[in-house]
Amino acid sequence: MLVVNGMFPGPTIRVRKGDTVYVNAINRGPYGVTLHWHGVMQPRNSWSDGPEYITQCAIQPGTNFTYEIDFSTEEGTVWWHAHSDWTRSSVHGAIVVHPSEGTTYPFPEPDGEEVLVLGSWYTGDVNEMVQADLKAGDDLPDSEAYTINGQPGDFCPCSSDSTYRWHVDYGKTYLLRILNADMNAELFMAIAGHNITIVGSDGAYVKPFVTNYIMISPGRTIDALLTANQTPSHYYIVARQYNSGIISYKVFDHTNASAILQYNGNYTAPDKPEFPTTLPSYYAIDATVNFTMQFRSLADEDHAIDVPLNITTRMFITASVNELGEKSYLRMSSSFNNISWVNPPVDVLTAYYRNMSGYYTSDFPDEPPAFFDFTGMLSANTSASDFGTRVKVLNYGEEVEIVFQGTNVINASINHPMHLHGYTFYVVGQGQGNFDGEKDPKTYNLVDPPQLNTISSPKNGWVTLRFKADNPGVWLLHCHLDRHLSWGMNTVLIVKNGPTAETSLREPPANMPSCAIESNIKEAVDDKSLTG
Repeated sequence: MLVVNGMFPGPTIRVRKGDTVYVNAINRGPYGVTLHWHGVMQPRNSWSDGPEYITQCAIQPGTNFTYEIDFSTEEGTVWWHAHSDWTRSSVHGAIVVHPSEGTTYPFPEPDGEEVLVLGSWYTGDVNEMVQADLKAGDDLPDSEAYTINGQPGDFCPCSSDSTYRWHVDYGKTYLLRILNADMNAELFMAIAGHNITIVGSDGAYVKPFVTNYIMISPGRTIDALLTANQTPSHYYIVARQYNSGIISYKVFDHTNASAILQYNGNYTAPDKPEFPTTLPSYYAIDATVNFTMQFRSLADEDHAIDVPLNITTRMFITASVNELGEKSYLRMSSSFNNISWVNPPVDVLTAYYRNMSGYYTSDFPDEPPAFFDFTGMLSANTSASDFGTRVKVLNYGEEVEIVFQGTNVINASINHPMHLHGYTFYVVGQGQGNFDGEKDPKTYNLVDPPQLNTISSPKNGWVTLRFKADNPGVWLLHCHLDRHLSWGMNTVLIVKNGPTAETSLREPPANMPSCAIESNIKEAVDDKSLTG
């Protein structure tokens, strides 16, 4: 599998708030690749955001590209990963953003810290498997196991002798940085015998709360404090899938990934570590809701928030898994507002910046083509989607509200972790059933909503987010389940320039990877025999 610097997961990048980092990505692999800096807003710098077909074309084998990563308001844990095909299954790593010089955490300085990366394990070449399944119209591959810091752990014979161990000293407090780099699964995680205090998520601080388990979606990060105050011994850290699909659906990765929290010192080690009894079951929707609803922004005098209140653009976006074709040959797709995204031959950012026509249209709709009981048992005529490269254009400074509505098309409603590039947003409300535009806004939290970059739109439910469109450029909005991304559950927001140079998209770097069609155009222009 393709990895970075021989490591799985890849290296952790450590910076301070406000730093600028340059990463030279040298592609020694067999296929094109791009890198995305997940949760880093990249002010005015879409050129280094990374998603293939959206802000760049792939870095081809044998070539390189230097990314400029501009940190601004982020503080805590974010991450980086490949954003081309399914390469991020093995190309990913954490980014630790420490407080800027002269400042500190909004909690007592921890004695140490630990990064736990939750991931996927595939025994074959995952990109080859995905391409074969897409060509055949089959469902896309499930992982063989989940991993913690690259190892499935004690419950998988292939890694039982190399399970990851986190060594701690009794009485000390540690800052635990957790990220879910898994491809297609929300995960529960618990540590036997220990509570943790959640203090941050997605590069921002939250009001602290104590829990004995977490549920973390693909793309999310969680920062937590753990005090090593139990009897010195060995304790399992275990992660397993939360399956938000129908209970009768059993085809998913059932493995329990494990690591071991191991106390230092002299004591008799147990025959086997203690298992976390607080780890929820695969279908524990109540545990998911109870955990998710506890997040609130810290919102103190040192960490002010600015929730948009004067909304100028409202979007209502349905998220659906669809089918296309005839009964004898059905293929899977997915959509926003019944539109399945089609990748253009030239990335959207280049086409937008150069004013190239024919590569996208600016008519992504603010609502679905029809309203009905989105969460009921739906008829077959709701299952087909349209295809297109349709984007939404926003004026600089607009205050935007997006309501994501889950649907039960083809009886396939599940949680959809939605990620917006270039921004964080405030999650002002969420609930079950069909969104009620009269009643549900009255329940919004406009005082201390969590500030995130990824949020799950709940199974057969809705979630509302708000942000101010003050970062000009081209920004991807998508479901962070790669199965759904491959089927088309994404769109693009283009935020137009503001009135000054400081509020406008920067010029492109000189060495952007070229697209094949761009190269062909350039070659034709350079060839004098083809000119007048």
